[in-house]
Amino acid sequence: MTRSDALAALDARLVACRRCPRLVSWREQVAADKRAAYAGEEYWGRPVPGFGDPAPTVLVVGLAPAAHGANRTGRMFTGDRSGDFLFAALHAVGVARLPTAVNADDGQELAGFRLTAPVRCAPPANRPTPAERDACAPWLDEELALVGERLRAVVALGAFGWGAALTALGRTGVRVPRPRPRFGHGAEVVLDATASEVGGPLASLTLLGCYHPSQQNTFTGRLTPTMAEEVLGRARDLGTMRT
Repeated sequence: MTRSDALAALDARLVACRRCPRLVSWREQVAADKRAAYAGEEYWGRPVPGFGDPAPTVLVVGLAPAAHGANRTGRMFTGDRSGDFLFAALHAVGVARLPTAVNADDGQELAGFRLTAPVRCAPPANRPTPAERDACAPWLDEELALVGERLRAVVALGAFGWGAALTALGRTGVRVPRPRPRFGHGAEVVLDATASEVGGPLASLTLLGCYHPSQQNTFTGRLTPTMAEEVLGRARDLGTMRT
């Protein structure tokens, strides 16, 4: 089975997941009620798979699908203002084919980058519970096992993504420093493979922090396009380095 086939099989199982009753109820309620602006559209209303290069050198880890964004379109960071901001930055650093992400059939492609999240269903108020995060963790573990061979950098969008990325990477055999590194915009932490895992699926890589492109951050200027492009550009460069 090719990597793409394995990812497709993973996605098929993922989109059928109903592990978290609160999230299932919420995502389906939003899909049924809809926002007036999208009343004529059919919402996805299911867990959202990762999107991008099947053999990435950079993995971008967010939080969870937006209720009227990825929960509507079925693709990570697609169809809302956070996604508009993120894809514009990805295009600016030369890894996204298009500067926008409107729907799952818009022709968008990523080169060397893949977008994912530790929670795959839209949560109420964008706040998954710790139990929901933990119930969803095996999906990220499986995705990392399939795409991690060439990874050289992971970009965590926000503190939630940072913590989830550190925990997931630790389960792969990457050595996570103690005390655990704290999230900050522009933070960089080199994570080494443990001795037993050297030469395995995940080698040493760099974890980078970036403020999440939520409207709370982008509308207030806490996160500017230049700030996002600097982190994503740094990750792109790390991804192209020979090891």
